[in-house]
Amino acid sequence: MLRYISILIPIFLLFVSCENDMTNEGGTDTNSDNNTMAIVSTFGNNIDLDDLENYSSQEIPNYINQDNTRGNSITDAGATLGRVLFYDKNLSSDNSISCSSCHKQEIAFGDDVRASMGVNGETGRHSMRLVNARFAEEEQFFWDERAANLEEQTTMPIQDHAEMGFSGTNGDPDFNDLIQKLEAIDYYQDLFTFVYGDANITEQRMQNALAQFIRSIQSFDSKFDAGRSMANNDGQPFSNFTAEENAGKNLFLAPPIVNNQGIRVDGGAGCGGCHRPPEFAIDPQSRNNGFVGVLNNPGETDFTITRSPTLRDLFHTNGTANGQFMHSAVGTDIMLVINHYNALPPGSDNNNLDNRLRPNGNLQRLQLTDEEKNSLVAFLHTLSGNNVYTDTKWSDPF
Repeated sequence: MLRYISILIPIFLLFVSCENDMTNEGGTDTNSDNNTMAIVSTFGNNIDLDDLENYSSQEIPNYINQDNTRGNSITDAGATLGRVLFYDKNLSSDNSISCSSCHKQEIAFGDDVRASMGVNGETGRHSMRLVNARFAEEEQFFWDERAANLEEQTTMPIQDHAEMGFSGTNGDPDFNDLIQKLEAIDYYQDLFTFVYGDANITEQRMQNALAQFIRSIQSFDSKFDAGRSMANNDGQPFSNFTAEENAGKNLFLAPPIVNNQGIRVDGGAGCGGCHRPPEFAIDPQSRNNGFVGVLNNPGETDFTITRSPTLRDLFHTNGTANGQFMHSAVGTDIMLVINHYNALPPGSDNNNLDNRLRPNGNLQRLQLTDEEKNSLVAFLHTLSGNNVYTDTKWSDPF
């Protein structure tokens, strides 16, 4: 009997060995663990590389048509790296500023101060909200559209002297210095290897990861979305809206009918011509909107502003504005904006002004009543969701 057992044991061990070899070759070994000591010690339970947050397969309403992702599709791994980069103050020259310093989750990834503070002073314009940045036909970024796309935009603040300080000018370190700095951080060695297969850190890899994270930040749980999901189109009255909200929606969507002097005699306010629903993102053909002030320099003018963030989540769920409006931070009262479009002031006229704001060669005069203005405000409040402010996958992982 012992003789037979001694013969069977090697055969059994050989079978187990072969089975393990086939399992490893096929990549199905369930005992692998991507969470290195550096990942665990830095992020704790906030990041689990073996159980990633869902960034790539989020539900998007079937009525949303725009997507500027192009050749950099969102992956769970890439967006996870992007999240770390977005919140890491090591990306500034003095370790004091991250992307999240100016784009705060609690206010739809905008800022609650007029001018954001960088490592060497204030920024030149109010920080734009980033929510739903993916869902716009317009691919260029910054208020003056100086970035060709979101990928290019992500590292431009890092290379700005005032903002994050890796400019290579005015005695600043340059971007290569930043890469060397990140290469010495153990969790970046692990994260870049996890995402790209090796630990090589490049600007393009950083741009792609940051853009994936930013594009993943979406908001489609608003009262508008609940109503739109039950309607055949944007213009149909929404069953969940109040009469005031539906009236505001009609005013927003319908273009104004004006006389020869550019004065509205019928129709709506025409907001949807530039802020196109259901994404409420800016029309790529839009030009300057007549807000020509310069932040903290009231005597100067800036006619280059042609971009805008989505109008979604202008307001927090508590009804307060998510930061100041416009590039020059004109205030948190939406009536300031509505009154501007209601009767464009003489100083707003410029060669770059959108022709839709200069009907028949005259500055727009909508002559909105107080009731109409209040209806517009009520409608704009329906564009705010809830989840974007609290979802942990967009939160600070440190």
